[in-house]
Formats: sequence, C-alpha cells, structure tokens
Amino acid sequence: MFAGVLMSGAATGSWIEEPEGEGADSVPVAAGDDAPRDAGDAARLVSRSGDRWAAAYSPQEYERLRLSLEGEYVGTGIAVSRTADGRIVVNEVHADSPAERAGILPGDEIVTIDGAGLDGGAVTDAVGRLRGSDQPAAAGPGSTVLLGLVRAGERWEAEVARARLTAETVSVTREVPGVTRIHVSSFTRGSAGQLREAVGGVPAGDAVLLDLRGNGGGLLTEAAQAASVFLDGGLVATYDVHGDQRALHAEPGGDTRTPLVVLVDGGTMSSAELLAAALQDRNRAVLVGSRTFGKGTVQMPSEQPDGSVAELTVGYYATPSGRTVDEERPVEPDLPVDAGEDAEEKARTVLDGLAAGPG
Repeated sequence: MFAGVLMSGAATGSWIEEPEGEGADSVPVAAGDDAPRDAGDAARLVSRSGDRWAAAYSPQEYERLRLSLEGEYVGTGIAVSRTADGRIVVNEVHADSPAERAGILPGDEIVTIDGAGLDGGAVTDAVGRLRGSDQPAAAGPGSTVLLGLVRAGERWEAEVARARLTAETVSVTREVPGVTRIHVSSFTRGSAGQLREAVGGVPAGDAVLLDLRGNGGGLLTEAAQAASVFLDGGLVATYDVHGDQRALHAEPGGDTRTPLVVLVDGGTMSSAELLAAALQDRNRAVLVGSRTFGKGTVQMPSEQPDGSVAELTVGYYATPSGRTVDEERPVEPDLPVDAGEDAEEKARTVLDGLAAGPG
C-alpha cells in the first residue's frame, strides 16, 4: 500500500539526496499552493478535494516517488546538510556512487550547482537541483550536474553523473558498550529486511536503541514487517480504506527478549508512528524523546486521464489499543526528553534499567 505525500524538507538540518516522497507521509502540500509542475488533472482534483494530505504528481514525479518507495532513487549519491551559517556541506558520500567516483568527500562545501549559486537557500533546494527536479525530463540516469565545491579553502569543480541508486534506510552504530543503535530513516521496500538483518547482527548481550527520529514514514506493510522483528505475532494496527476495515499483523517468531528503547521526535511520522505506537501498546518497548508529528491517515494513488497521479486520503489507522493518531493526539513518549537533555543518553539509562531486570 502506498502512503505518500511529497515531503517538504526543513530549512536546516540533514537531508539525504533521495526523492522527497520516501513513502513520505509527512509535511502536507497545501492544495493549490505548491502543486507540482505538469500535474494537470491531478492538481485540479487535489485543489478541489480539501484534503490537506493530498498531493498531485506529474508522471515523471510519480515515477520518482514509485522508485523511492521501492528503495531506489536517481541521484548522485550525496547526503548534504545546511550549516548554521547557511552553507551547504556534504556530510556523506554513498559507497560506489557517482559522487564517490568524482572524488567528492564529506566536508566539501557545495557553492554552485550548474553554475548557479546556492545563496544560503534551503537544503531542499540544493537536493532538488542535485536530483534535477527543476528539469525532470532531462534528469534521468546518465544526466550530469556540474558542482562548484570548496575544500580546505580551494575552489574546484566536478561534473557528476546521476544514476539509479539503492537507498540504504537502516544504519547501525555502537558508540558505547552494551548498546547497539539502529536508525531507520524511512520505510521503503526492503527496510524491514534491513532492520531484521541489523538486529540479527547485534552482539550477544547488547540492548537495542531503535532510532525513529526524523523518519517520515513510508509503506505501511514495511512498518508492520518491522514490528515483526520485535514481536511474536499479534496485532500491529488496523486501518480503513473507504470504510473497509483491514488489519496488519506481525509475523510470529520475533525477538521479544532483547531490551528495546525507541527514540521518537516531531519528525517521526505516519508509518513510523504506527510502528512506535505498536511497540508501545504491546509493552515491547519504552518510547523516549518528544511527541511525534501526528499523522494517522492513509493515502493511495489514483492515476488521472492525462497520466498525472493524485494521492488522496482513503482512511485512518489505529494502534493495537485502538488509539487514533492526529495532530492533537500524537504518539507520546513514555519518557519525555526536556530541552537541553541528550535523548540518546537518557535512552541508554533506560536500557541499563531494562537490562538489569526487576529488583
């Protein structure tokens, strides 16, 4: 099932150069205000719908969204972030990507894209230009983008090809003994399998810190399969499609013994909220952080006569205990993190207590 809205990125922070609709269940596109180019019939349908979560896509844009939900994207393999003083800096270069082959390194500053300056703009603008969203017909695999970069005070240029790449949505770190942190950035096709593999590789005796902060959601089925990693069967969520009630269940045989804390924040959205709430309701995990975004709606695509695609809300989901999720009733953490507190440090303290057991 698709659950998608074109994601709007924040003006600061980190952004992986992948299509914005990573399943995206995230920030709404106001109907009529930001309709994608050439979205035609879909844009008109969205503008009339009154659906705040609706989105309209041209055929090219929807193909990129479809690829992203399949865990693929067309890009250069660069992750960028915007610094406090407005510079756009490379913070990750994906292995075996065009950017790596072009010699780009983490820490390089991007000052121009195809000769045009970035002018302190939002990171999403830089990502869009790296992908070629402003010229979708000419930005497929094999197209190139010319980057002006600065490294150690020296200005240089690199022409980087775009290619079809596989998105890795799960990353694993072990910064302190006894705790393995697993971050899931979105729920695209294969994310649950990546999570299962990551959990399978956790050293014996380690607790797991599942980091869903900033996870914009994605495929509901992937979130349910992710729940299966930590549950031994049972209900994950119910949802409706035009009033038709359906249910998502975990598969039996998940890891129910490893101490588990889930980190959440205001960027934890939709299917990521569904997973966090399921683990909370089933008493499988302690949630630490801040209240989530609050999006419990489900969208599905509808192709229009001109080939454009409208995604409209078709229903809502509920957690195993019957909770619905919206802006007024987001998923609340069991242990809130106050301003200035280190969420990961607080989570590790909870894990220490869980590992120690009763008494």
